[in-house]
Amino acid sequence: MSAPIRQLHGVRPLLAMTFAGFSGYAVLLPVAPLWTVEGGADPGQAGLVNGILLLVTVLTQVMVPTALRVLGWGPVLVAGLVMLGAPAVLLPLSDGLGPVLACSAARGVGFGILTVTGVSAVAALVDPRRRGEAIGAYGLAVAVPNVVLLPLGPWLAREVGFTPVLLLGALPLLGVPAALAVAAVLHQDTADRVADAATSDESPATSASVLVPLLPPVLLLLWVTLAGGAMLTFAPQMVSDPVLVTAGLFTMGLVGALARWRIGVLADRFGARGFLAPIVVATACGVALVAWSIGGPGAASSAGRTTAFLAGVLLLGLGYGALQNLTLVVALAAAGRRHQHQASAIWNVGFDLGTAIGSVAVGALAVQASFSSAMWVTAGLAVLVLPLAAAVRDTRHPHG
Repeated sequence: MSAPIRQLHGVRPLLAMTFAGFSGYAVLLPVAPLWTVEGGADPGQAGLVNGILLLVTVLTQVMVPTALRVLGWGPVLVAGLVMLGAPAVLLPLSDGLGPVLACSAARGVGFGILTVTGVSAVAALVDPRRRGEAIGAYGLAVAVPNVVLLPLGPWLAREVGFTPVLLLGALPLLGVPAALAVAAVLHQDTADRVADAATSDESPATSASVLVPLLPPVLLLLWVTLAGGAMLTFAPQMVSDPVLVTAGLFTMGLVGALARWRIGVLADRFGARGFLAPIVVATACGVALVAWSIGGPGAASSAGRTTAFLAGVLLLGLGYGALQNLTLVVALAAAGRRHQHQASAIWNVGFDLGTAIGSVAVGALAVQASFSSAMWVTAGLAVLVLPLAAAVRDTRHPHG
């Protein structure tokens, strides 16, 4: 079987594995904290559920490249899905804070593995000239569960009870056969990749020479996930109308998914670099619109403020999705084939740190001033990151 055909056969199970893994992740993201509230936890304690998940995720991500090198694709992929899915089977047994936090820590290990290996597998399976399109398809497999299951989880928990919804968190286990199929293809393809890398123009890079070109795309990613994480975390507190909150989050999620999916085709054709600055500006305008719409008494209550809020989250969703794709394309191109695992780990750490900072920093600013002020500051940070858009490498590849 030729390498391109093997790679095609690897992408399909990769998307299936990713969809199963992120479905289990997304459905529990809002529901697991609610489960601890059922057990008597206060909101601060409930917030630790996803905080522990995120902390362990980041700690795991930095170790995944070494695990792949030592253990190989099969054991690492299967371990990630099992660690992400199996703890959900135990969650219905106790709504106590301690047991739920232990499950979150285990799931964080699995999620850290899934995020890094997914990106690394895309880089290994797909020709760089079609990497943007492949990352878009991968991003769609990530985004659809978040768009559908994340808002649906709390409603299902109220309507049908917590136990069935908590058990949906075991969906990653259904991705194990697909993971084994991905591992088999990558194992077959290793010899081709090693031979190709040996004849390429790339020379072995030091740690510093790998890290420095990754800083611009990762800092751009950190800023946009900071803004997106703030919106995902605090939208119900920014706006009192639950219908408007739901409409805004759905709009952001849908536009983000579509942008992440389709921008890759354009990046393959024209290169990612030229899109970065305009999208940063558009995203900053979106955050500014949100900041204006929620400012003052009766925030987002008038027709004008409601329209501004929805327009703002639409632009934020556009940047949130598009910059995820573009910064990953740039990061993988900057790292070269020899350092795809490291680039994947660093990119994912940037994503999760940005989300965490958005939750913590925007919340702290809101306590001191207001959510409107915090979002104005977030929009203003675009002035600092905009020059980074010009500092990235051109990702275009010659066709022929």
